[in-house]
Amino acid sequence: MMIKKSILLFLVVLGLQTIEAQQDPQFTQYMFNTITVNPAYAGSRGQLSFAGLYRSQWVGLDGAPETFTFNLHSPIRNSRLGYGISVVNDNIGDGVVQETYLDGVVSYTLDLAREQKLSFGLNFGGSLLNLDFNGLRNFDQEVVDGNNVDNSFSPNFGIGAYYHTNKFYLGLSVPDILESDFFDNAQRDANSVNFLSQERLTFFLITGYVFDLNGDFKFKPALLTKVVGGAPLQVDVSANFLYADRFSFGVAYRWDAAVSALAGFQITEQLMLGLAYDRETTELGATQFNDGSFEVFLRVELVKSFKRLVSPRFF
Repeated sequence: MMIKKSILLFLVVLGLQTIEAQQDPQFTQYMFNTITVNPAYAGSRGQLSFAGLYRSQWVGLDGAPETFTFNLHSPIRNSRLGYGISVVNDNIGDGVVQETYLDGVVSYTLDLAREQKLSFGLNFGGSLLNLDFNGLRNFDQEVVDGNNVDNSFSPNFGIGAYYHTNKFYLGLSVPDILESDFFDNAQRDANSVNFLSQERLTFFLITGYVFDLNGDFKFKPALLTKVVGGAPLQVDVSANFLYADRFSFGVAYRWDAAVSALAGFQITEQLMLGLAYDRETTELGATQFNDGSFEVFLRVELVKSFKRLVSPRFF
């Protein structure tokens, strides 16, 4: 038990001091949750679309990160515009660190050729940061001095571009352009700790292609690359199969970090459920306190009259 408690304290302190390395949410099912990292995706599905995702990271480790996100987006009829909202909440240490990203999203789409579209997007909003040092003080009587942060708001905006056909997509985005610092003014003495949370410029590149195989099978490789100052390059590669436009399954690899299994079910024409499981390839993955990471994803297409505009490209 003492080992698990020590791991929690280390996890929270590490998260507070180096949030720039993990400040943007990490998803295995990123190909179904694109608007979270690229505002130009808004309206690209051709109808009012809702998506929600819950991620529990490092299950079995007390205080491990949890992420919940939901977004809603749609095109505006008889125009080239799209709009939407995106909310992402990160929780580390059972409420010790909580950050919520709130964004409005707008996009503008150009028709380049038959079934070829290029969209430009803008997201605007910011993040709310809460640091509750009492959570550490009350945890096994740990002594940690610092000033709590309550709903510290940091405004931000981002941009993105997204090109897609019925079988291919390519996107480049910077969701948070403004760099912000959050810190407490704790005295530097033997019993106090000075924490720093820093927002850093992050670039996302996403791409994927759908190959028609024989029969009812389609195959889609996908790639997400994340570049942020002060953190290692993150590369996610996935390979998914789609059967009868209803059932998808595949595997993914996060470079030098994790391997994953994915499955998706198009329950109805308007309702999709996705599941994913990650297993760390680092030393943390071998610990007895870590049972891997899980994701549950739900997408609902809300306006049936737009159904004809949605292709089975599963992205």
